[in-house]
Amino acid sequence: MLLRLPESVSEAQECLAEGAVPIGGATLVWAGWQRDGFPEQAMSLRNLPAANVVERDTLGSAVVLHRIDDRVPEVLRRAAGSVGTGAVRRTATVGGNIVGSTLRCLLPAALVLDARATVLERDRVFETDLAELLAKHHLLLSLRWTDPVTSSYRKLDADAGGPPPFVVAAAVHDVGDGDRRLRVAVRDGYEVLADSTPCGAGTEQAVTTLRDTAVGTLHDTAWDVVREHVTELLDRPDSR
Repeated sequence: MLLRLPESVSEAQECLAEGAVPIGGATLVWAGWQRDGFPEQAMSLRNLPAANVVERDTLGSAVVLHRIDDRVPEVLRRAAGSVGTGAVRRTATVGGNIVGSTLRCLLPAALVLDARATVLERDRVFETDLAELLAKHHLLLSLRWTDPVTSSYRKLDADAGGPPPFVVAAAVHDVGDGDRRLRVAVRDGYEVLADSTPCGAGTEQAVTTLRDTAVGTLHDTAWDVVREHVTELLDRPDSR
């Protein structure tokens, strides 16, 4: 197998046109290739500057999870820190986790940041929402979002080999004219739910209105976790 390491967007597009298979951090595809056979060409974006950005409002798809630090909002930093072991976080990438994984531990965090995806095709680079990114399995270059007022992430403990642990992510955003909006996303099993509600009228009102959204359809045990998490977030001082 020939591993190609493009250093520009045009080189990456050339690799795609010639049939190279994107591999992310290869933590998810390697076992399948050992079983089913390796492609003739693979492509890693680890040398592509556009895919390696770590900034306050942007995160590249080739960034390995252990590089995600306090340059990004808390919700995304904690999500990355909760993935696997240290060895996994040193090889797994943002793009591999969000697009290539069935667990998608970073997805709830990206959803509450209202992130947009910059994606690469053979003949163009364009921006789209996360729903299209996942539905069409686009090749992710980077995520971009508006910096939140405050954010948080929680993953419950779970038994090894059992269902994926429950995850709740939340972020508060300024929406202008002094108003704020709370965004919440959860992973319950393999299903991800997300919704938002105004939160300028106080914690109790925000929790009440959130109960009437898609997130509020969770079973009572999960809803109790969401309610507690949201209450703690809204009651604490502003921070990223």
